[in-house]
Amino acid sequence: MRRSYKFLLRPTTRQEKALREMLADHCSLYNGALQERRNAYQHPSKTRIRYGNQSAQLKDIRAFDPERQGRWSFSSQQATLRRLNKAFEAFFRRVETGRTPGYPRFKGVGHFDTVEFPQGR
Repeated sequence: MRRSYKFLLRPTTRQEKALREMLADHCSLYNGALQERRNAYQHPSKTRIRYGNQSAQLKDIRAFDPERQGRWSFSSQQATLRRLNKAFEAFFRRVETGRTPGYPRFKGVGHFDTVEFPQGR
């Protein structure tokens, strides 16, 4: 059985700043991964990039940008990439069934308000 917990946080000013930075960096990762998928598909070869490809690049991304992406949990960043993958799976599922597809959108920092820290995966 999966359980979910919600906690009420009352962070200090410094902690709140760090949490906002974490959300902004995860949002940047999500938007960058979405842009990579769009660019690959718009290429004449119509290449599809999947979660496995982007997750494999995560180590290099973290090494290239240690001040931003490198300071957060690797598993939480993988969860952000899985979130994007779920959006694409839902999009393609709706296309196959003939419903209104709703292509995944870029997220603004104000609309990206969740970071998942998976345990035991």
